[in-house]
Amino acid sequence: MAPYAPSFAQALELLMDHLAPVTAPAVDPQPDHREVRLSQARLGDRGVISQVHVRPDVDHHGLSADELERRLLELGFVEGAAIEVIHEGAIGRDPIAVRLDDMRVALRRHDAADIVIRLDARAAAQ
Repeated sequence: MAPYAPSFAQALELLMDHLAPVTAPAVDPQPDHREVRLSQARLGDRGVISQVHVRPDVDHHGLSADELERRLLELGFVEGAAIEVIHEGAIGRDPIAVRLDDMRVALRRHDAADIVIRLDARAAAQ
C-alpha cells in the first residue's frame, strides 16, 4: 500500500491553518494617560491640552461660546500646550492658576471646564 499523499489543495489548506496570522491583543499606546477637564485637575497635576471646546449650552457670564473660545485660544490654551496647575483659590478652590508653556494664567474653574487635558503618567500616579 502506498503512503498517504495529500493533494496540492489539501496540503495548501493544512499549511495555511498552521500559518494563520497571530493577532496580538490590542494595546493602548498610552495606557497610563487619562483625560480630565482642567476644572477637575488638582494642584500639581500636569499634562498636555488635548481639546479646547466651549460648550454653547452653558452660560459664560455674558460672553458667547465663540468669543470665550477665541479668548482662550489667544491666551495660549491650544492643543499640545504643556500645562500644570500651580495654585488653587482658598474658597471653593477657585480660581486656579496654571503654568501654560512658559507663562502663568489664572482662570475660573467654570471656564476651565471647557479645556480637556491629558495628564502626564507620572503626575497621574502621584
